[in-house]
Order: sequence, then structure tokens, then C-alpha cells
Amino acid sequence: MSSKSFSALVISKIDEHTFVREVKNRCLENLPDGEILIRVHYSSLNYKDGLSSIGSKGITNNYPHTPGIDASGIVVESSDSRFNVGDSVIVTSYDLGMNTSGGFGQYIRVPADWVVHLPDGLDLKESMVYGTAGYTAALSVYALQKYGIDPSKGKIIVTGSTGGVGSVSVALLAKLGYSVVASTGKIEENHFLTSLGAFEIIHRDELNNDSKKALFKERWAGAIDTLGGITLTSLLKSTKRGGAVAATGLVSSPQLSMTVFPFILRGVGLLGIDSGETPFGLRCEIWNLLAGEWKIPQLNKLIVNCTLENLSPEIDKILAGKQRGRVVVDMK
Repeated sequence: MSSKSFSALVISKIDEHTFVREVKNRCLENLPDGEILIRVHYSSLNYKDGLSSIGSKGITNNYPHTPGIDASGIVVESSDSRFNVGDSVIVTSYDLGMNTSGGFGQYIRVPADWVVHLPDGLDLKESMVYGTAGYTAALSVYALQKYGIDPSKGKIIVTGSTGGVGSVSVALLAKLGYSVVASTGKIEENHFLTSLGAFEIIHRDELNNDSKKALFKERWAGAIDTLGGITLTSLLKSTKRGGAVAATGLVSSPQLSMTVFPFILRGVGLLGIDSGETPFGLRCEIWNLLAGEWKIPQLNKLIVNCTLENLSPEIDKILAGKQRGRVVVDMK
């Protein structure tokens, strides 16, 4: 099988500021070392894939490169006893699609420790409706629950609510009985967000309060934030006593400028969500929840279907902040 060729989206570096995307043929022998070779059936598009495609420093260092931090498919070669040829599997996070050839290729070769068996209750496509974004959303809900934030505590706000992490967070929280407020700059997406279970929608500008006040009026029992910067600061200042904010991203800014008063006067928790290096046992637990009691009924409402050949325009959309829901890439 080592001479087999396959299709992949390849990002080539022309100069420091110019990167070109092309669907090309690649060979299996050019894939990195690893115990598991997988025929990818589906992938999904994440913001990090967009950054990899434009040469963002700290994401991908070596080009040409195939992005795709998510993949689901079938094992075709295995030197690890935990996996057999024909197994259905998921790979998300770790270094996949960053400096390891990723899921926007029809084959990936990865370390066995990165691979999770597809849990009962999910098919390969559904797993990529979740992908890293949905997995991150579930980790965030899990962290809020561990902190003691249950539906009786009050409203949970989700920022960036039309994006990947945000949209799955809204649907998952609603599924679990929380009162979900969706924050977005795309008020025209009200119907989409209410169809996912949001009971209230606010414009994101309401959270961009750059006042130097140490604390704001208490509003939220908890939050899932994908933006960072002023938005995260505003959320922490307006979270209720004993509440918590799960921080998952930095689309707006990586900076956080504030006092410690929300933490020491209200006992507010700032919960950092690292989906890239989750311990394996917890990773399996989260996937089993998403396949079972946490499986959201609106998965089909989240999907933008895509092929490898028409993926590039979707990358442009996610980089411009215009993507809605989850782009699932059919790699078959």
C-alpha cells in the first residue's frame, strides 16, 4: 500500500505573506510515522485550520502542509493491538493538522495514542459535526458542571454563538436544561440560534464594556466564551457569585486586563479549556457522552456540507468570521 496516492488539500508557501491552497495528489510514503493508518471518510473545518492555511505563526511551521485538525474514518493498517483493520475511529486535536499531515487528506498516519474508537451512538459523519469544536463545547459544559453550575443557578451565556464551539454549546446546554443566552454580532441568525435552543439573543456589543470598574452588575450563572479580550473581561466582571466562565478561545484577543476582584469577592471561576491535550480517559468519557445522553437532536441543523474541492471558499468564510455552525468535509 505504500505507493498508493490520494487527494489532499495542500497549502504551499510562496513567500512570508503568500500561501496557496490546491487539491493535489499525495503518496502514503510522504505521511509521517505512526502506528495507525486511517482512510479518512469525513473531516470538519475549524478556525485553527484557517489559520494554518494562511501561515499563522504558532500553528504550522513547515510547508507544504495539509491542514485538518479533525478526522474520522476506517483503520487500514495498525501495529497497535488496541486497533484492528476495519475499526471506525476518530482523531481530533494533538498535533493533527498543525505540523502533522491532517484530515483534509484522504489518508492520515498518526500515533495510536491519538486515536479514539467511534463510540456506539455516533456514525462517522456525526462525529465530525462535533469535531474539535463540539468536543471543546462538551468539555466546557463538563467543566461548568464540575464547578457546580447546574440549570437551577440561572442563565448561561455563550459568546460567538453562531460559530463551531458556540453553536454546539448552545444546543448542548439547551439539551441539558439550561437557560441559554446567545451572544452574536449576527442578529440576522436569530432563527438559527433559537432553533438550537437559545431562549434569548443579545448583540455582542453588550459585552464589550471596557469600563475600568472592578465589578459589574451580576447577570450570569456561567458562560462559555470563545472570544477572549474585553468580552471575557466583561463576562468575569458580571458573573454571579459562585459562577464560572469557561474560556475556550481568543478570536477577539488573547489579552486579559482586569483586577482580581471577581475571583476574591464573588468566588468566580475562570475555567481554561484545553481540548488539544485532554487526558485519554476524559477524552473517551466526553465522546461517550456526546454519543449517548448528551447527543443533541439538532445535529443536522448545524451542518454545512462540503467537499475537498469546494473547501477553500469555506476557509475564507471562517477566517472572515462569516461561518455558521459546522462545515463537514466529505473525504470519500
